[in-house]
Amino acid sequence: MFSNQQLKESRVHVLVTPRLLGLMAFFAVAVLLAGCQSAPEENYPRAAAPPPPAAAAPADAANDLTATEAAIAAMNEMAPAEAPAQTAQLIRPDAPMNYTVKRGDTLWDIAAVFLKDPWFWPEIWQINPQVENPHLIYPGDVLSLAYGGNGDAHVSISQYSGARLQPRLRSDDLDGPVDALPYSAISAFLSKPSVLVEEQILSSPHILAFRDQHMIGGTGHEAYVQNLNAPLNQRFTVMHVGDPIVDFETNELIGYQAAYVATAVVSNPGEITKTVLTEGAREALRGDRLIAQEGDVPLTFTPHAPKGEVDGQIIAIAEEATEVGQYQVVVLNRGDRHGLTTGAVLAVDQRGEVVQDVWNRRPFGKDPHGAVVELPYERAGTLIVFKVFDRVSYGLIIGARAPIQVADRAYSP
Repeated sequence: MFSNQQLKESRVHVLVTPRLLGLMAFFAVAVLLAGCQSAPEENYPRAAAPPPPAAAAPADAANDLTATEAAIAAMNEMAPAEAPAQTAQLIRPDAPMNYTVKRGDTLWDIAAVFLKDPWFWPEIWQINPQVENPHLIYPGDVLSLAYGGNGDAHVSISQYSGARLQPRLRSDDLDGPVDALPYSAISAFLSKPSVLVEEQILSSPHILAFRDQHMIGGTGHEAYVQNLNAPLNQRFTVMHVGDPIVDFETNELIGYQAAYVATAVVSNPGEITKTVLTEGAREALRGDRLIAQEGDVPLTFTPHAPKGEVDGQIIAIAEEATEVGQYQVVVLNRGDRHGLTTGAVLAVDQRGEVVQDVWNRRPFGKDPHGAVVELPYERAGTLIVFKVFDRVSYGLIIGARAPIQVADRAYSP
C-alpha cells in the first residue's frame, strides 16, 4: 500500500518520462488496429478500480502513512466525543505565533501575551507528557501558538531551552522555571504567617524585654522570650499582631493580621530564653509573638478559574492601606473550606456608591428626604489567590482598572 503522497509523486514522475510517451503511442496504435467502434465512452474498457481498503491495515502499512494521514486515521477510530471547545475565541487578536520566554517573566505575564483573559491558560496550554514536570516553563523556551480546524487553539513549547537539560555542567546557576507571580510582591506573605487566629496568638511565646532596657529592638539586638522551649540556634519568625479581621457577612472575628518583624535565633536556652534578632524588617516591640518558621511556598502553580462558584469580599488590605492597585495584597473572606485553592483567579467588582435620589417625588426642585440608593457594582480588577487558610486567603491584585477597597466583591469570573 502506498500513501497518497507517494502516489502523487509516482504520477508526477510518470508524466514526465519518455517511456510514458512511448507507451501512450503504442496503446493508441493498438486501439486503431483493433478497430474500436464509436461506442459511448462508458463502454470503453477501464482500468481496474483499486480494491477497497481492508478493515484492518497491516502494521507495515501504518508506517507508510504520513503524519497527517495517521492523525486523521486515529481521529476516525476514536469514539464520538463532545463538540470541541472553541478556544480560538480566547486568543488575543495581536497574539504572536511564537514567543521566547525571558528572564523575569511570570506565568501570568505569558498567559496575558496570548489570551484575552489569562485565567483561561489551562484551556489552551498543551503539555508534553514525556517531559519531567511538563507544566514548568523556563527562560529560553519558545512557545508556539497553533490553530486547529475545529475552532480550537493551543500553545505548546516548540523549542526547549538549555535550562532543563540534565546533568547541568555549567558552573554558574541556570535560570529556574518561571514563577506564576512576581516573587518580590508576595515574598513577605509566603513563608511568614500573615493571618493569626486568637488561639494561635495566645499560645505563642512573646518578647518579654530587650537587653540593656531598650524599648524596641532591631537587627543584632538581643531579646528575652518567655515560654519558649527551644534548642540552641533554632529560628523563629517574629510577628507583630495587627488589626482584627472581621467577616462582613457574619460579623464574626476570623483572626488578626500579622506583620513580619524579624527572625529570632535562640542564643541561650532556658526558662527565659535569650534570642538574637536578625533579618529585621521593622522595629520589634515587647509583646510581639514568635512563630515556628514555615517552609517555602512554591510559585509554580498555574492560574485557573475556581472549580466551584466563589462569591466573597475583600475584608482587609495588607499593610494597613485604604486602597490598593496593581501588585498589592488583599485578604478575602473565603478560604479552603469554600473551595479556594492556590492559583485561583477571581474578578473584583468595586462596591457601588451610595447616593440619595432627590428627584423622585417632586416634579420640580429637590426632595431633601429622598431615598438612599446603592449603585451597581462595577468591574475594578482581577486578583489571584496565592496563600490559602481555612476561612480566609491572601490574593494579589494583578489587574486594576479602578482603586480597590475593603468590602469590594471578589467572585468567580
